[in-house]
Order: sequence, then C-alpha cells, then structure tokens
Amino acid sequence: MGSVSQPQRRAVLTGGLVATAAVITGCSTKTDNGSAPNASPVAAASASSSAGAPPETPSAALARLLEGNERWVNGTLQRPNQSVDRRKAVAAEQDPYSVIVSCIDSRVDPELSFDTGIGDLFAIRTGGQVVAPVVTGSIEYGPLTSGTPLIVVLGHQSCGAVKASYKALKERKPLPGNLQSIAEAVRPAYDAVSKAKHADPVDAMIRVHAQQTAADLRANPALAPLVKKGSLAVVSAYYSLDTGRVEVIDGTPAA
Repeated sequence: MGSVSQPQRRAVLTGGLVATAAVITGCSTKTDNGSAPNASPVAAASASSSAGAPPETPSAALARLLEGNERWVNGTLQRPNQSVDRRKAVAAEQDPYSVIVSCIDSRVDPELSFDTGIGDLFAIRTGGQVVAPVVTGSIEYGPLTSGTPLIVVLGHQSCGAVKASYKALKERKPLPGNLQSIAEAVRPAYDAVSKAKHADPVDAMIRVHAQQTAADLRANPALAPLVKKGSLAVVSAYYSLDTGRVEVIDGTPAA
C-alpha cells in the first residue's frame, strides 16, 4: 500500500463526505423559491441510523460492538445502517470503526453477530482466523489509513479448522493441500494446550489461538505504536454458536 502516516480519526476517508454534508445541510437550508430542500442521501442516512456517529475510541468501539451483540443474543435487532440511503451515503467513502478477524465458518457472520450495517466493519475471514502476511496487511489497513480504533480477533465454538489442525498435529498426519498451512499457523496454540490437561483441548486451543493472534498483532511493528499511544486496542474474543454471545478473552481497552 506504500507508506502511510497515521491521520486524525476520519480525516482521510471521510473529510470530503463530512464537508459535503455540512454544505448541503448547514449552509444551504433554502432553495431558490424559499422552500426547504430535499434531504441528501448523506443527511438521510445519518438521521435514520440508530447506530449514531462512529465511535472515536477503542473502548467506545468495543462497547458499540457488545451492545449490538447483546441485541443479537436477545433477538432485539435494530439492523442499523442497512438502508438504501446508507448504501448510497458510503458509496464514495467508508470509515469503519472496527476490524473483525474471524473464521470463514458459515455460522459466524460479524455483521449479524454485532448487529451492524454497511460501512461499519472491516471484516476479514480466514480458516481458523489464521493470520499470514497478506492478511496482516488487510488488518493494518483500517488503523493505518483511517484511524480505526479497534481490532477484534474472534475465535468461535466448534471451529472445524482448529479441530482438524489439532487432530493432524496430534497424530502427525498432514492435512491435504494447503490446509496444512492452517495447521502450521495454529501450531503455537497446540503446543501451549498440549502442556496441560483440558476437558476440551480443541476448545482450549481455539481460545489460546485467538489470544496469541491478538498478542502478535499488538506487537506488530506498524500497529504497536498505536496500541502504545492508546488510539488502538487489539482484543481477543470467543463466539458461542449455541447462544450467539461474544465473550471478550483479553485486551479490553481502558479508554
């Protein structure tokens, strides 16, 4: 992506959008015949969105996600930012408030699980939420280009990728094709889990892998300065297929 400097939150990707909205809704309140103008798509989307403005801080971003998850668990969905006006409003520019690194599992959908909408999340999905260099670049994109304040590494119950990797590593039988690359990526979690007895070693491995991945991202040379400054938090979490609830494992931001 080339060299990127850390901007003020939303200054890069939404400066033009905010300025345009201000001109339309603030400076020009009357038409030539004196009547009120029709609302712009940007203004309409802002007015109709139950989510409100994107959170500015890591803690506010996490709170927004967990509030949405609570609605998902309880079946009281608001489905914010899912209107035609919202789609039009973010067509030119986007400013997601969180990066979600989750599994390709068809039962784990970040936008649904956090009751969010169009333009709210950078959603990155790989088998077992494994992170490789090209994936790391995708994760870095939001924090480095628009100041996205939160990254969530989301493991989940009954992860098939981790289960298959655990079996392959334990039995020393490589998985077919490139699936073995997933097993090698989660080997550190397997090694950690193998040092102690667990009632459900696969589930323990899922949680440890999420924690290790989040820790690696906090130490990432491009992201570490933002974490140290407090403008970015990297959280590990676990999603229950049974209840739909997201449990924060570690990394809860203080601000």
